[in-house]
Amino acid sequence: MDKTFVPKASEVTHDWYVLDAEGQILGRLASRAAQILLGKHKAIYTPGVQLGDFVIVVNASKVRVTGRKLTDKVYYRHSGYPGGLKSIRLSDQLARHPDRVIRAAVWGMLPHGKRGRRIIQMLKVYGGPSHPHAAQKPKPLT
Repeated sequence: MDKTFVPKASEVTHDWYVLDAEGQILGRLASRAAQILLGKHKAIYTPGVQLGDFVIVVNASKVRVTGRKLTDKVYYRHSGYPGGLKSIRLSDQLARHPDRVIRAAVWGMLPHGKRGRRIIQMLKVYGGPSHPHAAQKPKPLT
């Protein structure tokens, strides 16, 4: 009987990938990024082992959405105090903090817990076309 191969954390190498968000649909971009962060694109994928790679998203401010999401989609947060509910529309969030839009979309596709919080740190989002991770020699993703 063959034994099941389970990769160890010391055997795993983490690559760097660049995703260009210009003209791409938000949900499709986020699902591709989540797949790479989780490591599901690798043949040795194991659910409990951190196999994912780093993802750099550039041009986050130029991401597209379909339908009426720019005016209808609202992000909520609460300060914890009475009456502390704050909201912001997707169009305003893209103008002020485009990185938060992509981060929220990817976070919704990751496990919510200790493992997910560790994985989301491997996502780097930038509103413009440049990023400070050139030393890692990231590979472009189409």
